[in-house]
Amino acid sequence: MSKECCSTEPEKTAPVEDQPHNHDEVLTGTGTVENTSIWKEHWPLLLATAFLLVMMVLEYAAKLELSLWPNLIIYGVAYLLAGFNVLYMAFIKAKRFDFFNEFFLMSVATIGAFAIGSYSEGVAVMIFYSIGEWFQDAAVNRAKRSIKALLDIRPDEVTVLRNGIVQVVNAKTIQVDEIIQVKAGEKVALDGELLSEKASFNTAALTGESKPDTKAKGEQVFAGMINLNTVSEIQVKALFKDSKLSKILEMVQDATARKSKTQLFISRFAKIYTPIVFALALAVCLLPYFFVEPYVFTEWFYRALVFLVISCPCALVVSIPLGYFGGIGLASRNGILFKGSNFLDVVTKVNTVVMDKTGTLTKGVFKVQQVVTVGLDKKEFLEITAALEQNSTHPIAKAVVEYTGDNALKAAGVEEISGHGLKGTVNGKTVLAGNAKLLTKFSISYPREIEALVDTVVVVAIDGKYAGYVTIADEIKEDAKEAIAKLHGLKIQTVMLSGDKQTVVSKVAKELGIDMAYGDLLPEGKVEKVQALKDQGKILAFAGDGVNDAPVVALADAGIAMGGLGSDATVETADIVIQNDQPSKIVAAIRIGKITRNIVWQNITLAMVVKIAVLVLGAGGIATLWEAVIADVGVALLAILNAVRIQRMKL
Repeated sequence: MSKECCSTEPEKTAPVEDQPHNHDEVLTGTGTVENTSIWKEHWPLLLATAFLLVMMVLEYAAKLELSLWPNLIIYGVAYLLAGFNVLYMAFIKAKRFDFFNEFFLMSVATIGAFAIGSYSEGVAVMIFYSIGEWFQDAAVNRAKRSIKALLDIRPDEVTVLRNGIVQVVNAKTIQVDEIIQVKAGEKVALDGELLSEKASFNTAALTGESKPDTKAKGEQVFAGMINLNTVSEIQVKALFKDSKLSKILEMVQDATARKSKTQLFISRFAKIYTPIVFALALAVCLLPYFFVEPYVFTEWFYRALVFLVISCPCALVVSIPLGYFGGIGLASRNGILFKGSNFLDVVTKVNTVVMDKTGTLTKGVFKVQQVVTVGLDKKEFLEITAALEQNSTHPIAKAVVEYTGDNALKAAGVEEISGHGLKGTVNGKTVLAGNAKLLTKFSISYPREIEALVDTVVVVAIDGKYAGYVTIADEIKEDAKEAIAKLHGLKIQTVMLSGDKQTVVSKVAKELGIDMAYGDLLPEGKVEKVQALKDQGKILAFAGDGVNDAPVVALADAGIAMGGLGSDATVETADIVIQNDQPSKIVAAIRIGKITRNIVWQNITLAMVVKIAVLVLGAGGIATLWEAVIADVGVALLAILNAVRIQRMKL
């Protein structure tokens, strides 16, 4: 029965760089009233005192033969000790003309109990209700802890070298290209390029994997990594607010605000359900006057109070968001970011997973296997090709550049032809480098046996004539085969789409056991394939890592970006971000979604069955206020204990 219990307002978050240090505000949202009274600080003592007062009166009232007023005063003190916070919240909300909420409901029920002389029951309802509220608050805070922990992994201060002087300054003041120092054990505050010869980092905050990642001079280092050995120097390449970590934190915070359809339904349900319950309670109290002889007002009023107490919808409205918080927290601990509770629901319905090949199922670490030239020296051929390819960030292009080594040649007027390759000028010659479709596009003939090669091929033409090719091979990721097998175990169809040639795609698909595989696809071809699957009624997830995957990621029911450190466009477009490059995390994301859904619906079923049963018993005069509050608090605690199971699970 937390303070968010019956709130229907969506949560909002500020930009990450402007977040307050009190991260509770970020995660619980706005719109709730925060009571900082002495009751809030010392609630266990006050509840215990109230409980002892009640027990004392019950034990000695008959012996002491207390009159009405002493009896009422003692119970009244106990009631205020136990229920001040609830009464305060009911008053604040009533001033806003918000009467249909848990606080007003409990206040009416307990004050009504006092009005008919059921003092001990009125106090008991408030005591047990307040205990339940605090248990729920504790459970919600625990569920959020793993998410909140992410908000503390980015240091606010950083050591910077300015004019040869070492200074400790606020990370927000650091500019691009400044040099910062990170000592052993310290966290990196900003994205940059390593200037030291070598350094090892723990990347768990970004990828969920705690094994060391060794970086060499010139390689990228990201905010949130922990330096493991010696002092390292890093040249900053992005402002504090633009770091990869900042974007990840924004995703996590946004995830707490984007509610699932189940959450939205329960919120709407509570908004309608509560006034209906008030009306039914009035009916239980007043309608028997016309049908029952003799009609005793206090008896039917008591039944109406029981009805009000048990009708509180908090077991639903609290335990369901708690379940989703647990799911998001479990995912984040495993290096998976859901951008909202709604996507936990979406992945449970997925029956087809479509994947890109390079960087998703394969490592994207290409090595040159063979170089074949026509009419050119091999060294000259590679230098011309590498001069053009160094203008691309594609892994295949990087492989050619790395294989060629030092190269004095530069390309001018470079143009990227999407899905085909590059065109540019090197030493005054027009050079084309890409797949065979590129040469076909420019009507340049080439040996047809190239199409039969299994490895990836970069075909080169110089001044309109075929000049040779380079074959390049990629390596399949260690867990790719296991991931495909597990997807099939969940009865999920697997499809691979790639811009690589069909022979390579078919070879990889056969090795992994993928159901369908399509190669030679341009970005628009991938979109067409995905749309065709959707037109067949498939509910699909698409996993990719490159910029050209962004349109398909957006089109899929659940878009998955592989590698939180990959393409910004894909990460921005995706619904789910897998922070490392492991395909097996796709299976983990689906499993987390299914676990969350099962627990949420278990809680809904439990709460509804118990409440309906006790509502009927209360209206029939069988259940008392004691039984009503114990049933209400009991079902809420059972739902909470069920929800927090998610936090203890290991995948």
